[in-house]
Amino acid sequence: MLNDLITVTPRHENAAKLILDRILEIRKDSPKDKMIVTISGEVGSGKSTVSVVLARILKRQAIRAKIIDLDDYYKIPPLQRREWRVKNGINSIGYDEYDWARVKQNIQDFKENKTSAMPCVDLITGYVDELKTNFEGVDMLIINGLYSLKIEEADFKVFIELTYDETRDAQRYSQKENIDAYRLQVLQREHEVVQSLKSNAEYYIDFDQSLYHL
Repeated sequence: MLNDLITVTPRHENAAKLILDRILEIRKDSPKDKMIVTISGEVGSGKSTVSVVLARILKRQAIRAKIIDLDDYYKIPPLQRREWRVKNGINSIGYDEYDWARVKQNIQDFKENKTSAMPCVDLITGYVDELKTNFEGVDMLIINGLYSLKIEEADFKVFIELTYDETRDAQRYSQKENIDAYRLQVLQREHEVVQSLKSNAEYYIDFDQSLYHL
């Protein structure tokens, strides 16, 4: 997302380093030219920030990583999404809102070292721009998003733990959307869907308990 607000803290750096250690173990045990890592969790859990920190430290390991934010892949653009959700009901909110066909196309282009066109939401205008990326020489795809655990092509799936109360606080801080009664209903619904996918993860990071574990 363009113009996104992130704040890097020691816990994000520690989480990224632990994920890096596991990635290096996987690459050592099963070497491959291309690798896909997904980072999932509740709204405001730090997915985007951990992804950026991870990509930076991968660069120091001579591993070139590209980040994909699944918030850019909603079928309904940001400016129309609330109206669409109200019209279609709270149960319409979930992983079917993503344009999975486009996600899969970008993944395939990554695997084949092709140039690919990807959506990119400008958080200031609310418009969906387009970003062209050449995947030639890109070693790793880091895909973060609420429902990224559904990506079957992933080689390593991470879930960041966060309590529901922390999710609401983080959403207020991010300023991506105004918090009102309806937005809280949306957060509750997203919380339920995210939790239903949690068992798909292979690695868990628990900020609340200061624990990082498999």
